[in-house]
Amino acid sequence: MAAASVLLVANLLAPAVTAARELDSDGDGLPNRWERAYSLTSPYRVDTDRDGSRDGSENPDRDGLTNRQEYLAGTHPRLADSDGNGWLDGGGWRGRTTGRNYSNRPAPTIPGAPGCTVFPSTNVWNARIDARPVASNSATLIATIGLDRGLHMDFGSYASYGIPYQVVTAATPRTTVTFDYDDESDHVPYPIPANPLIEGGSDRHILMVDRDACRLYELFAARRVNGLWRAGSGATWDLRSNALRPATWTSADAAGLPILPGLVRYDEVAAGAIMHALRFTTNRTRTSYIYPARHQAGESASLALPPMGARVRLKTAYDTSGFSPHARVIAEALKRYGMILADNGSPWYISGMSHPSFDDDVMHELDAITGRDLEVVDTTGLVNGP
Repeated sequence: MAAASVLLVANLLAPAVTAARELDSDGDGLPNRWERAYSLTSPYRVDTDRDGSRDGSENPDRDGLTNRQEYLAGTHPRLADSDGNGWLDGGGWRGRTTGRNYSNRPAPTIPGAPGCTVFPSTNVWNARIDARPVASNSATLIATIGLDRGLHMDFGSYASYGIPYQVVTAATPRTTVTFDYDDESDHVPYPIPANPLIEGGSDRHILMVDRDACRLYELFAARRVNGLWRAGSGATWDLRSNALRPATWTSADAAGLPILPGLVRYDEVAAGAIMHALRFTTNRTRTSYIYPARHQAGESASLALPPMGARVRLKTAYDTSGFSPHARVIAEALKRYGMILADNGSPWYISGMSHPSFDDDVMHELDAITGRDLEVVDTTGLVNGP
């Protein structure tokens, strides 16, 4: 049921993406085709059941979203929990007693490794946080990062931009890597292809997914020196496990987190839904970290600075209906799953994997979202499942 629901959510976005071209004969905010297929209302009557409420304003499944809001969000107007993850489409918790958000929906996967999840569905990266309380220090932390600074999608249509990943196999030759941060790196053979995809700029991340072992390998500042591989640091994870790195250990990221699960990827945007948290950076961080981060790289112990691992979301009241469809998918993910502070860098920069089908002008629509539209989430008790 959960898997079918996830597909349904993706399919529902198909009519939404053509909103500007869809016919709405009765002017109730719902396209004719959507009314016939999903809300089961008449496309020629503003108030099909004649109860005094317009079809677009009704909430038949009592999930907190009107039919019009369900249409824009790509959720089902007659299923209160469209993706079957235990949360109402409108953000309300359905009554589970655990704070861990153990979801019954499938965890994300990636193209090229369909048999591997990007960590279990019970991992905090895959947990919705739209109904969690606002952190008591939210206003202070948001102001420090930047109230009037806009989001920036740190990826786009150019191959040399963003953070790429590659799928490898058990047959990919393994390579010994020497590390600058030796004590906190994983000393295992790394499956580096002959001509690996490497992030541009100084970070030079290499991300590798072994589809046979369902294992993730990540390197920071990777380079060849006299024909041998060196890197600043390296880390590896079992994608089927929720295990964290040892406390205080870095990874290929300053927060000691994996990079792959926080990337915006075109395949997810095109499918109509991102069902995991995103990765973001800021320029000043605290000398401490909170779960799920394992490492800090801060400048001061000041409580006005955000710790690594801080989770931020787009406010529920923010109207995303004016965005183009692909930008709206990202904005809605920021509402439902938020973003995790993972590295030092430019404020409000969100990481992704570039793809030639991304429209850079559409991605720049999200620049309109500023710190004033964001809030820090209280993640107390939100931890990985077993």
